Amino acid sequence: MANTRVSILGATGYGGGELLRLLLADPKVSIAYVTSRSKSGVPVGDVHRNLDRLTDLTFSDPSREQLLADSDVIFGALPHGASAETLAPLVDGGARVIDLSGDFRLKSAEQYKKWYKHEHPRPDLLETAVYGCPEFNREEIRRAKLVASPGCFATAINLSLLPAAKAGLLAGIPEVVAMTGSSGSGAEASEGTHHPVRAGTLRPYKVLSHQHIPECTQLAGLAGSPIPGINFTPISAPIVRGILAIVTCRLTRPVNKDEIVRLYSEFYASSRYVKVLSKREPECGSIAGTQFSEVRARITDDGRLHVVTAIDNLLKGGAGQALECFYLQEGRDKEPGKPLDWMGSWP
Repeated sequence: MANTRVSILGATGYGGGELLRLLLADPKVSIAYVTSRSKSGVPVGDVHRNLDRLTDLTFSDPSREQLLADSDVIFGALPHGASAETLAPLVDGGARVIDLSGDFRLKSAEQYKKWYKHEHPRPDLLETAVYGCPEFNREEIRRAKLVASPGCFATAINLSLLPAAKAGLLAGIPEVVAMTGSSGSGAEASEGTHHPVRAGTLRPYKVLSHQHIPECTQLAGLAGSPIPGINFTPISAPIVRGILAIVTCRLTRPVNKDEIVRLYSEFYASSRYVKVLSKREPECGSIAGTQFSEVRARITDDGRLHVVTAIDNLLKGGAGQALECFYLQEGRDKEPGKPLDWMGSWP
């Protein structure tokens, strides 16, 4: 059986580099193109030094026709805004597309404009795109032609809320504080994201206005618990990778501590990469460089839900989750020994 031909658009960033690293380890995948306009002709190993000598690929800038002819699956690792404009013609051409940006996550073009600050170039595709949360809509992902892979913060919040949302338990507005490593800001350093600047401090940013809020609100409603919003405080943390989210929410009825542990354990029992903890606390060091998530749910003394979740922002919160969707579509999600089960990573 022929290998699946894969192309990665915008492969110079951390997300694209992680995608490529994992796919290079998959003997059932052939890499067709890794694209970059600014680095076209540059060897991949010159940009992603951890891949030097592991591949002789070079970055290129293929045409739409070349991508459609030579690719079975196309991953988009492009910035918000540019992603939709680049990927929409490929979807029109019949390609199977998995997008890591936020351009297709929201069902409403009005909500997209509100949170991403510009008009969506192809609102007709928003309704057909499938939100790439394997813990929620596994079967829809299998059939999808366009998958919108969730954001990194959104993934941690979704994993914290989904079991309770599915049970119809969420009430009011969840309160979320979540800390993220510097790799979540991308490979290009800016004044606010450069690691030496953030290494000695904790800094809130985009308080109550982060663009991942609406996709979490949207998913909670689809799961069975419509909520009016999320009060979210993101914090830049002095680590390289990982997200730790602390979520509290009122509930629609009284739930005791044993019931909430049972609810979360049963909900995630078939999820390959979600660990529900009952004795230890989730922490970023335990899951850094892996696809695994750690989740611990409790009931507070005043009857609210309290959940702590840790994920790796570049894997479960990025490239790894997109690959989970890919393996679902390929019918390989039950296959042992996939690259996602390998623990090595960089940075």
